[in-house]
Amino acid sequence: MIEIVFLGTSASAPSIRRGLPAHVVMFEDRRFLVDCGEGTQRQLLKSGLGFRRLETILLTHAHLDHILGLAGFLSTVMRWEILPRVAIYGRRGTIERVKDLIYRVVLRGVRPSIEISFHVIEPGLLFEDEKLSVYAFPVTHRGGDSLGYLFREKPRRPFLVEKAEALGIPPGPERRRLVQGEPVTLPDGRVVRPEDVLGPPVEGASLALVGDAGRVDDLVEAVRGVGALVIEATYLEADRDLARRHDHLTAAEAAGLARAAGVGHLILTHVSRRYREREIRQEAMAFFPRVWVARDFDRYRVLKDGQLEVERAEVHEIEEERDVLAESERAGAGHGGV
Repeated sequence: MIEIVFLGTSASAPSIRRGLPAHVVMFEDRRFLVDCGEGTQRQLLKSGLGFRRLETILLTHAHLDHILGLAGFLSTVMRWEILPRVAIYGRRGTIERVKDLIYRVVLRGVRPSIEISFHVIEPGLLFEDEKLSVYAFPVTHRGGDSLGYLFREKPRRPFLVEKAEALGIPPGPERRRLVQGEPVTLPDGRVVRPEDVLGPPVEGASLALVGDAGRVDDLVEAVRGVGALVIEATYLEADRDLARRHDHLTAAEAAGLARAAGVGHLILTHVSRRYREREIRQEAMAFFPRVWVARDFDRYRVLKDGQLEVERAEVHEIEEERDVLAESERAGAGHGGV
């Protein structure tokens, strides 16, 4: 199972109900913070997740709405001494901008109290252990240097209890060794091999996460067949010209990608205050049936059988606020990240 908790789902600027982009991806005891928009530290506290084990930060790109929260996040974890180290990953341009933010502002004239490391990465395998692989893949967005991330649980061969019982293998260490791929010798001298009691491999859970994007045709293979795809839906088709101008996607385009790539579920984020949630979902569902529009503090669990468990955040009486910023956007302002 791979779980994602949304901490910020707004596009470009925060709104009353939505913070700036930040997501926590969890697999067993591992946690990854993907992007860190302004206010992320408060969202972590409000969500109940806190800061512990958030030692790995993956950045999709260098626009400020995706990285400004690093200043407060690092300041807090250093002051409270919550984490011994933090490792920040991104492409070269992203890491250079983050270093300016950290060393010229947050840590100017100050020695860090924790280990902070920066890692310039390119598309490909980032992390791997016996259960999980994490990949980066290129994403086209204004300014270049953008990445998406793929989290894939490794296939597992299920233990067939009925076969083990038929062979007289008692519960305990012998079964554990067989699951780990080791043969065992029974008291009567018979040797049982893993293939005698393990079924065919079952694909694990998978989650692809795309930050901002200006096109989808180059993402089909990167996200093909994933259990859940998280991707922006900043505009609706009625404002397609604005989407092109600011190098963002419409909900219809995101849904078209989900259909072309054969993903299990589509979760839309980075949404504009100019639209209501139901408008975004309706447009996407004309092209793809299993659509969610993420809210701050939503939790989604992607299971190995392709199912999705969802814990939705509280539904407010006012579904989407119409604040001053929203009205300015309706007058023509866009969502161009800096």
